[in-house]
Amino acid sequence: MSSAEPRTPGPDHLWSVDEHLEDVLSTVRPLEPIELQLLDAQGCVLVEDVMVPLSLPPFDNSSMDGYAVRVADVSGASEEFPADLEVVGDVAAGAADPVRVGPGQAARIMTGAPLPPGAETVVPVEWTDGGLGEGPVSGMRARSLAPEGATGHVRVYRPAEARAHVRAKGGDVKAGDRALSAGTVLGPPQIALLAAIGRGTVRVRPRPRVVVLSTGSELVQPDEQLGGGQIYDSNSFALTAAARDAGAIGYRVGAVADDADTLRSTIEDQLVRADLMVTTGGVSVGAYDVVKEALSHVGDEDEPGAGVEFRKLAMQPGKPQGFGTVGPDHIPLLALPGNPVSSYVSFELFVRPAIRTLMGLQDVHRPTVRARLNADKALSSPRGRRQFLRGSHRDGEVTPVGGSGSHLIAALAQADALIVVPEDVESVEPGAEVEVILLG
Repeated sequence: MSSAEPRTPGPDHLWSVDEHLEDVLSTVRPLEPIELQLLDAQGCVLVEDVMVPLSLPPFDNSSMDGYAVRVADVSGASEEFPADLEVVGDVAAGAADPVRVGPGQAARIMTGAPLPPGAETVVPVEWTDGGLGEGPVSGMRARSLAPEGATGHVRVYRPAEARAHVRAKGGDVKAGDRALSAGTVLGPPQIALLAAIGRGTVRVRPRPRVVVLSTGSELVQPDEQLGGGQIYDSNSFALTAAARDAGAIGYRVGAVADDADTLRSTIEDQLVRADLMVTTGGVSVGAYDVVKEALSHVGDEDEPGAGVEFRKLAMQPGKPQGFGTVGPDHIPLLALPGNPVSSYVSFELFVRPAIRTLMGLQDVHRPTVRARLNADKALSSPRGRRQFLRGSHRDGEVTPVGGSGSHLIAALAQADALIVVPEDVESVEPGAEVEVILLG
């Protein structure tokens, strides 16, 4: 890992939120496409149009359990004067060579089975006596329990129009149609369509591999015993979960102690499985801010353009940030603050769009809406900083949740939105219209 040429005129430059985000997104590039099996491609983005090689359904088939008949043979049928037809056989789903239906004949047919030659329509079994001669039936008995079903006669008590209860060949999609367009995110319905048209693999941009690493000698893993001055490591869990929620494959690395050499070696070890790295903690101005110490060093000259730059942003929370690339493959790395709320807000604003960009998505940002502020008193905000406050959004209103402290995890767990207070606004009165970023 090595340092890069400065991205800014000097270390005292105060970056805006938009400038920092633009720098991140102009550096991150979509991942190269690969061919994946269908289930492995879930959540991925198609890179090419998928055309339909065969019509769906591929043949006319029945949408009901019943009898395939000719229209003329059931015309005028009623309970008083039923049509009496000879049953010439069964047509089950998957039948390759169904029986032919001639005048005065019927074939017992199952849902999904191909409409047999000669038949023009399907009458549901409930419109018949089921071949039992005892009046209308409520359903079709299992074949093993109803050997009379495939032979003998059936009485039909209602007429049927041509092609009633018949799913037409190509009624869903026709051969040559576009099944899915490039840019489509593959969810369960899209996976189903690909399988239905016979596609076992598909070309997509893979889900990015995101490695999340927290720093701090005070951090202890959940289920372990806390010692004096120690806290549980929540950031790595929150950010790994957030990476997965954004569509990535998230890997969590246990907290690294405040030692620059250990952190550098840990990052180098993790590069083999990372398309993006995220660290949390150690980016401020303290004497033990290990991420800054580890990554702001002059390194190998054979890695031109690599390195992480640490900067101050005109935002609250999340003023200290770091961004750059590391390793010979120039893996993007975002260094986030260690305070829980600061790290999560920073993730939503900068890391999530980076993940979505790696995936090849066009819309990489959370949705935003305008909402009325529901608060007991005015919200204050430092001038010159864009503030992001946790909130709960309901029915066009947003209510602040918790205070502005960057350590308040419990309040964050109750929030489903961020209230945005612009840089030039110092106070927002109750009832005012505000911009809201929806997190759910």
